[in-house]
Amino acid sequence: MHAEVIVDAQGVHAWYGSSHVLHGVDLQIRRGETVGLLGRNGMGKSTLIRSLLGHVVQREGRIQIQGQDAARAKPHEVARLGVAYVPEGRGVFPNLSVRENLVMAARPGRDGRQDWDFERVLATFPRLKERLANLGAQLSGGEQQMLSIGRALMTHPELIILDEATEGLAPLIVAEIWRVIGEIRASGIATLIVDRDWRKVLAHADRAVVLQKGQVALSGTARQVADDPALAGCLGV
Repeated sequence: MHAEVIVDAQGVHAWYGSSHVLHGVDLQIRRGETVGLLGRNGMGKSTLIRSLLGHVVQREGRIQIQGQDAARAKPHEVARLGVAYVPEGRGVFPNLSVRENLVMAARPGRDGRQDWDFERVLATFPRLKERLANLGAQLSGGEQQMLSIGRALMTHPELIILDEATEGLAPLIVAEIWRVIGEIRASGIATLIVDRDWRKVLAHADRAVVLQKGQVALSGTARQVADDPALAGCLGV
């Protein structure tokens, strides 16, 4: 079973300067599973993601990705291990066209897989197909988010991390993003989801982890976490 673990993080601590944000967090993500990461603002969700990706320099603990030690890995090394990131704020290149934004990221997966090619991404996001020549800066927020997810898929990742993928988007676009998250899940790519709509996260996830003040407050199957009476207090709802 251990070989099926993509991310195995144990006892992760992280700091920004003198501010100690994560206090010994454990997180496991297995091949093909969807994990929801929940918690109120400022509880350490984005810091945990950024620590896994190598963006937080001041970090300690054990982080293994694909069985390799990634505790001190740089972001590009984590990407090479098959991890794709859809950041909060989208990270679209404003002066490149939709086509260029997608093609620049394209590469086979670690095992040579190429099932999320250009055509499949456009079939998944028909709106992008109509805007291939548009620059990233000319797209709406929802279109930029689709482009960011499409670009991540074209790296053929084994894990895709979605940080607030529906933030600030119109309801129709939000529904479209969740539909795509369902497709990604069905295609066998593991997913780590952070989103303000905790009900939706739990509906799409296999397991969930809830952070409170930089520590794991709840962890279990999505159903167990949803049914836990402590959840409301953790989320302030």
